[in-house]
Amino acid sequence: MEERGFRILLISFMILASFSLISAATCELDVILINQDPFPAVPGDYVDMVFQVTGVDNPECGEVSIELKGEFPISFDPGEESIVTIQSGTYTPDFGSFLIAPYEVRVSEEALEGDNPIEVQFSNTEGGTRNIFSEKFDLNIQETRAEFEVSIKDYFPETRTLRFEILNVGENDIEALTIEIPKQENVIIKGSNRNIVGDLDSNDDTTFDFEAEPSDGEITLIIRYTDQINERRTLEKMVTYDSTYFKDRAREAKGLSTSFYLLIALIIAIIIYWFWKRRQRRRHRRPFEHR
Repeated sequence: MEERGFRILLISFMILASFSLISAATCELDVILINQDPFPAVPGDYVDMVFQVTGVDNPECGEVSIELKGEFPISFDPGEESIVTIQSGTYTPDFGSFLIAPYEVRVSEEALEGDNPIEVQFSNTEGGTRNIFSEKFDLNIQETRAEFEVSIKDYFPETRTLRFEILNVGENDIEALTIEIPKQENVIIKGSNRNIVGDLDSNDDTTFDFEAEPSDGEITLIIRYTDQINERRTLEKMVTYDSTYFKDRAREAKGLSTSFYLLIALIIAIIIYWFWKRRQRRRHRRPFEHR
C-alpha cells in the first residue's frame, strides 16, 4: 500500500514537473518588419518602420516589450519613445493576436546606400524574470534626391524676359520639375510666377523664362520635383542678378543689329539705283534704235 502511494506521488510529481516545463516554454515571441516607408529610405530624411510582435496573446509571457535601438544609421528625435510595452494576454479575439510597434526615425546623412543593419530588442517576463532577445533587420537606403545649379543666362529688357539656366548635377533623373519665384524685393514678376519645366535627367540642363523686372541682388527660386521613389521634394536656390553684365551685352547686340540693318538697307539702295539707272539708259537708247 505504501509502495502504491509512493508511485502515485511520484507520477503526480512528474506530471506537475512536465506541466511546469511546458509552461516555461509556452511563451514564444516573434518579430517581423512589416513596412518601411519610403522604400528605399533617403539619407537625412525620416523613415517610418512598422514592426509586428506575435505571440503576445499568451498570458504566460507577462509584460512584453519591443525596442528599436536608435543607433547608426538611425536616430530618434528628442522626446520620441523607442520602447513599446504591453501586458500579454489582453488582446481582443476579433483582432489579430499581435503587437504593432510603429516608429518614425531620422536616417543619418552619412548612411551608406544599400541594406544597413538595425537592431530590435524584445522581451517578456515569463517566470517572473525579464527575458531579452535581439533581432537584426535590414534598412534599405538610397540617395534619390537631386541637386541643381541655377544661374541667370540672359535678360532682354525690350521684352522684359529673364532667362534662367538649370543643371541637374545629381546622380538621379527627376520628373515634374517646376520653378516658382515668390514675391521679393529684387524682382517684380509680370504674369505667372510659376514655370513648369518638365523632366530633367542627370547631368542635363535646360532654360526657362519669366517676364520680369529684376534689380541687382539676390533672387530666390523655389524648386519642386518628383524623385525616383515618387516623393515630391522642395528646395530653395539663390541666384545673383547683376545688370551690368546684360547692359553691356545689350548695347553690343544693339550696335551689331543696327550696323547689320544699315548694311542691308545700303545694299538694297544700291540694287534699286542700279535697276533705275539701267532703265534710264534703255529709255535713252530707244529713239536711235527706231531710226
